[in-house]
Amino acid sequence: MAGRTTQKGDSLPGMTHTDDVSGPADDPGDPLGDLLGGLLDRIDHYQDALPRLDARAEDFGPLTLFVRDGGPPLHARPTRGWRGHTVTADDVDRVRARQRELGVPEVFEWVDDSAPGLRAAAGQAGLTLDERPLLVLPEDTPAPVAAARNVPDGVTVRTLTADDPALSTAVVTPHLAFAELGTAVGATGTERLAEAVRVRQADIARTAARVRAGRTTLVAAVEHGVALSSGLLPGTAAGTTEICAVATLPAARRRGLALAVTAALAAEARALGLRTVFLCTTDETVARLYARLGFRRTATFVEGRGASR
Repeated sequence: MAGRTTQKGDSLPGMTHTDDVSGPADDPGDPLGDLLGGLLDRIDHYQDALPRLDARAEDFGPLTLFVRDGGPPLHARPTRGWRGHTVTADDVDRVRARQRELGVPEVFEWVDDSAPGLRAAAGQAGLTLDERPLLVLPEDTPAPVAAARNVPDGVTVRTLTADDPALSTAVVTPHLAFAELGTAVGATGTERLAEAVRVRQADIARTAARVRAGRTTLVAAVEHGVALSSGLLPGTAAGTTEICAVATLPAARRRGLALAVTAALAAEARALGLRTVFLCTTDETVARLYARLGFRRTATFVEGRGASR
């Protein structure tokens, strides 16, 4: 298990000291392991339930492929609650064949700690594996409200409505940012936003509809009417949500904007009464930044990709 060792008296991420972890008097078991297992199970439930809101699930035994008829393609993941044979490279290959048939990317996503057998099967099937730290905001850690306000003069961090003029740039900013990964200040700035907005009208309309329906929470750091940094809560399930797609225009990095956006999203999740708030980062350097807000490294998220076609 990645992350720091939990000492006696600590709460595991997502759990409070008031959780009942006692077993029978003659068999105390492993209460800390039970707590962590419960946390990972809630995350697994969330990752299985959320795609089903927008896609159909195709059954491949130990694997499930989510297929969406419109919008960006989805991925395959371990089948929740599977009690059959251990996943094999042949299982992975069957899903990949279906993905090729559908004309969608060969992408698999899972939490390694919840499906330890999939890594070996995916590797044997020839997938390229990318590991990312998974962090959780412990349930007994207050929402980092103050950090959401710690931004330069002239910048406001706010939760956007579907009609907010900054919504369009908030949607496209991550696309520009993820094309120039890293934490260093880069070349891409606000001059690229107008063209990105023009070519991503479908994404903007889809996000606006989800915000209007109350399914997605979108937060942005806005300056001069445009979003320099943004992120979202894509939905909720099992008292759980994920902070994702947090990104800053490369030219606007090193101003604390992504940290402020993440803090505001964490506060929104707490206001919704959600028990588990987690996020995945691109690397350990970024993970250390979010540790400043109270997030703790808890597990490892893995993405497996087949060869591009």
